[in-house]
Amino acid sequence: QHLPIKSLKFVKADTALLLEVEVPKDAEIPGLAKPAMRTTSQGQNGQDGGDGQDGQDGRDGQDGFDPQGVDKDKDDEGGKTKSVYFEYDLAGSRLTLVDEADVPAKKPRWASVSPNDSVVVFARGQNLFMMDAANYAKAQKTPGDTSIAETQLTTDSEDHFSYARRLNDEDRKALKKDQKDDKHKMGPRVPSIVVTWSKDSTKFAVVRRDERQVGDLWVIDSLANPRPTLETYPYAMPGEVNVPHPQIEVFDLATRGRLRVKAERFKDQAVAIQSAQTSAVSREKEKTEPRWVSDTPNKLYFTRTSRDLHKVDLCVADTATGDVTTLVEERLNVYIETRPVRLINGGRELLWWSERDGWAHYYYLYDGSGTLKRQITSGEFVSDDILAIDEKARTMILSAVGRESGEDPYYVHAYRTSLDTGEMKLLDPGDASHAVSASDSGKYVVDTSSRVNTAPKSVLYDASGALLAELETIDLSAMMDAGYKFPEPFKVKADDGVTDIYGVMYKPFDFDPGRKYPIIAFVYPGPQTESVTKVFSPKSQNVALAQFGFIVIEVGNRGGNPNRSKWYHTYGYGNLRDYGLADKKAAIEQLARRYPFIDLDRVGITGHSGGGFMSTAAMLVYPDFFQVAVSESGNHENNVYNNTWSEKHQGIRQVGSEDGPPEDVKFEYAIEKNSDLAKNLKGHLMLTTGDIDDNVHPANTLRMANALIKAHKRFDFFVLPGIRHSYQAEADYFFWVRSDYFCRWLLGKSPDSVDIVELNREKEQTGEKRGGR
Repeated sequence: QHLPIKSLKFVKADTALLLEVEVPKDAEIPGLAKPAMRTTSQGQNGQDGGDGQDGQDGRDGQDGFDPQGVDKDKDDEGGKTKSVYFEYDLAGSRLTLVDEADVPAKKPRWASVSPNDSVVVFARGQNLFMMDAANYAKAQKTPGDTSIAETQLTTDSEDHFSYARRLNDEDRKALKKDQKDDKHKMGPRVPSIVVTWSKDSTKFAVVRRDERQVGDLWVIDSLANPRPTLETYPYAMPGEVNVPHPQIEVFDLATRGRLRVKAERFKDQAVAIQSAQTSAVSREKEKTEPRWVSDTPNKLYFTRTSRDLHKVDLCVADTATGDVTTLVEERLNVYIETRPVRLINGGRELLWWSERDGWAHYYYLYDGSGTLKRQITSGEFVSDDILAIDEKARTMILSAVGRESGEDPYYVHAYRTSLDTGEMKLLDPGDASHAVSASDSGKYVVDTSSRVNTAPKSVLYDASGALLAELETIDLSAMMDAGYKFPEPFKVKADDGVTDIYGVMYKPFDFDPGRKYPIIAFVYPGPQTESVTKVFSPKSQNVALAQFGFIVIEVGNRGGNPNRSKWYHTYGYGNLRDYGLADKKAAIEQLARRYPFIDLDRVGITGHSGGGFMSTAAMLVYPDFFQVAVSESGNHENNVYNNTWSEKHQGIRQVGSEDGPPEDVKFEYAIEKNSDLAKNLKGHLMLTTGDIDDNVHPANTLRMANALIKAHKRFDFFVLPGIRHSYQAEADYFFWVRSDYFCRWLLGKSPDSVDIVELNREKEQTGEKRGGR
């Protein structure tokens, strides 16, 4: 009871469930002498988003502005938790512990397995290799088995123009542990760059990036043993001449041949292979390698994007010749977003997502040659994602936001939509945000709905919207009896007095309306998300922060989220530092007028990554309004953040036309930085960073600190050793650092003890070992 289920899947011909349960590393499980332990430092397979899979423009940027801060971080040796496995027999309703030997081995990180399981592709020494299924079975059992037969596919790889995925020190350590007996002269097997397979397993394609001219960046891991280590990686910065140059290569397994797609059109362009939607059955069987969207191995669909992102082409390549046909051209005067194309009728029709009319609509219907047939959905709402397609009925189930009047426009709903008429039927009514999954057939929909102030409820619908079963409603009675109080959603106006923006307010559980409370804004500017909670989230750290005696809010801002109009989403284009600040200030002022318990003389602000950038900017642009900030790993100097994110959202000016010689095309970039305003600081500011952050490099925070020093300002500076962009490995510790700072400067209270007694108490209660490597 009360242990988190990390994963579950059907086993034994779907007659049982295998549950992976996460427990503290030192926990003893009664009746389990030798538990099946898999520490959390052991990952899944090697296919991740590290090779330009940012879901938008396909660039090789480290678009790590993750408001939840979830990325791979260092942990103590072997992880803080372990996994124990149970099997639940569906017919007999029996739960039994599973012996370690009976737990199916997870797929190796290095393996990209073909759809028919006949071939595995990986990298050694930066080149591509392959093996058949029989030899893969040997490699899974004994990585160093010298009888394993492998075929080398490439020989021309080199540093920064490689077929191997870039690995950080944690990745190398994990792979070394997995393959400790692999003594191959070219080094151990490692994950390749992302492999996308043809559906018949006869071909695969990769996007190989030439970064040989891209400048290097470095971090030093001071905690590495036995000596600190230098980690070097290519990192293009905004406006630089030398950026990654991608090329699409197609491999034919029968001939071992390699072909380069003739994709060139724009200078410094990006390309992204279009992949098919992963089915629920494939996810269940852990067959999640990307597959071509085309049913035939002769056609490869991809997008190419200009460096300024004002031009996007949807193209199809002939994989026998490399010739390319342009099917759809998108052109805007701001950056263009894309979503995966979907093919129907054997590729004779395609569904394309576009914001060309000012709102995002998935879907424009084209014939196979790229001729527009009709716009399917339209109106002042956003079509988000295709969940299922019924080709015979000519309908699709899609998710959308903002279509239901009177609701928060960010609440997600599912709709059955006609491909021929665009008629939409709401499948999941209810004023809440709906997390929806559809069966592969499209006949059934599981819907889980909640708001920040309601208990989650799961139900089963059919494709017509008929309720088939109420599956589960969470019982919150014990939590409410213990004193939990729901946060409160609110709506205010943006600084223009016209635009609605939405937020959430967290209060202390012992809230007294007769008191005055300091207010803290937890912020993230976007533009890809506003980090405003929409669903039941009792574990949010903002719930805990409020218990010290604060009103804590999350609130949006113009320019913060793509799930509104294109105007709303791109409001900050060209003004990346300041665009969201006025709306945050206006929201707090309106709430203070609405609620007399808010004290406008004690205003704090905090955030991580883009929120770190924004919270410092707020202190400098409105120094008489915001008094205290904790700014975590902020991109304070976007001229030294990665070129992909900064150029996209700030804008980069192209000089010259693609119609002329490539050398005549130039790019100009300029941006305002937090350090430009260092002289304005009046309040209390804490800057923090992880010392091996390879996403938002510590240089961003150090340059901000240097500007404050030059301006003769007092401020606080905190470095987390051995931490990358996410603080997850030390989340509990840093929660108290953040909380103590706000308590000191907004409540006038400081802890007396050097020990964080609350963490020590938790350690005693759980037996968990904390900190250190």
